[in-house]
Amino acid sequence: MGAKFKRFKREPLLPILIVLVMLSLLVFIVYPLFQIFKSSFVTTDGMFNFDGYKRVLSGGGLFTALTNSLVLAFLSATLSTVIAYLFAYTFAYVKVPFKRLFNGIAILPIISPPFVIALSAMLLLGKQGLITKNLLGLDNANIYGLHGLVLVQTLSFFPIAFLTLSGLLRSISPSLEEASQNMGANKLKTFVTVTLPLSVPGIANAFLLVFVQSLADFGNPMTIGGNYSTVAREIYLQAVGSYNMQSGAALAIVLLTVTLIVYVLQKFWVGKKSYVTVTGKPTGQRRLIESGPIKMILFAFCIIMSCIVIAFYALVPIGSFIKLWGINNSFTLDHYKYVFSIGQKAMKDTLTLALIATPISGLLGMIIAFLIVRKKFLGKKALEIISMLSIAVPGTVIGIGYILSFNKAPLALTGTAVIIIAAFVIRAMPVGIRSGIAALQQIDPSIEEAATNLGAKQAKVFTSVVLPLIKSAFFSGLVNSFVKSMTAMSAVIFLISAKYNLITASILAQVEAGRIGVASAYCTILIIIMIIAMILLNLLVKWMSGPRRTT
Repeated sequence: MGAKFKRFKREPLLPILIVLVMLSLLVFIVYPLFQIFKSSFVTTDGMFNFDGYKRVLSGGGLFTALTNSLVLAFLSATLSTVIAYLFAYTFAYVKVPFKRLFNGIAILPIISPPFVIALSAMLLLGKQGLITKNLLGLDNANIYGLHGLVLVQTLSFFPIAFLTLSGLLRSISPSLEEASQNMGANKLKTFVTVTLPLSVPGIANAFLLVFVQSLADFGNPMTIGGNYSTVAREIYLQAVGSYNMQSGAALAIVLLTVTLIVYVLQKFWVGKKSYVTVTGKPTGQRRLIESGPIKMILFAFCIIMSCIVIAFYALVPIGSFIKLWGINNSFTLDHYKYVFSIGQKAMKDTLTLALIATPISGLLGMIIAFLIVRKKFLGKKALEIISMLSIAVPGTVIGIGYILSFNKAPLALTGTAVIIIAAFVIRAMPVGIRSGIAALQQIDPSIEEAATNLGAKQAKVFTSVVLPLIKSAFFSGLVNSFVKSMTAMSAVIFLISAKYNLITASILAQVEAGRIGVASAYCTILIIIMIIAMILLNLLVKWMSGPRRTT
């Protein structure tokens, strides 16, 4: 007790900081989830019953939405993982040109709005589609439904799987594969018996990540889902369309339960299995496949997938300049005139709120990471679990939780900017925390202790020593926060009001109204804004870290 008292006396702001951080997490994560759970058992008359869960699990429309979502998630996760593995294997094992181009194309969907692929699918494969109508002459092409969703989600989410798998495949020790080949195994046998088994944790992680993303996806089912209902869409329709908050809350709890189960499987079941191949002993450099049918097949696959992704992304800017796609293909600037007049407020609101949320999310993520890695205090494990919880909570669940939690005193935040900023921060923060923890674990604590011994206060140590050392993780958190905020849809669709509107909500409204050209213009502007902002953020972080010293 004496040592703890001395430590707190030396760092008087530390307990206050811990309490403030924990209080913020309880208010904006735990409390909304508790309100959803409570509302799933309570009717509008205040009666306690299980009617909400009965509606979800009784075999009606809500149960169909649940089974539909599981089928869609399984198909999308399977296809995304296969495509991502082939991409990642090509990067790690095959000598092919244009690797940087392929890498850029593979991660492009991550920084794009949630509607880009869906909009392109309608422009390419819809009733007036470039391929279906103009090239194939089909008059009744239908992109809406399960097949359209699987296509769109696969193209949208395979980059997530690719980022997971590419690092793992590159880290596999070449000596194991060389040993297999030295014992007489050919490349196929080596792949099946060595490389593929060692890839199991990455494959499982990639599959589960995409599975959760698909379950939580709201924008794509709303855009091209057609009659194929999904859980995320039904939560919104129950809560906003039918005003049946109990059923919406019950469905949200069921979805949350499924995603948490998947998250636990990913975190503990896969994570506990050992596939260690990096032992610290020197290993040879991997010999890349330079010729043969394997190289040609994989290279052709990457080229085809890259062309598909480029086609989908190029079509949105092109569509924004077309008068009426498939009917009147003349050039026009009317869509942009509409966006910069009627849609100017949505752009301004989105950019303003995202710029406010970005530094809060980035700094809060680094502070929580610092507390978790460097400090010992009561409730540390709880702080870590709660702060990372939102990564497994679908956006629609957070949205409905905020509606239930912040619509009356003393936390009447509904309709204000604060509630949207809070949703942005909570959704983006876990990635920053993960990056910060990884970076801090690589830094010797003696560096910070030296600054403390020289008389620096804890706040000074954090801002002058810790942050510059973890600037790459900090920048990663800032970029992720800005991208997440600018493209947020599922969590904030419940929270927009006449006072504050968002670009993503405006895009959805234009798609529902059939104004694809205007929606394409919104998406194009949004992508341009994000690219410019990411460049500026990079320059800002470099400036904050100070000029490089030359010797």
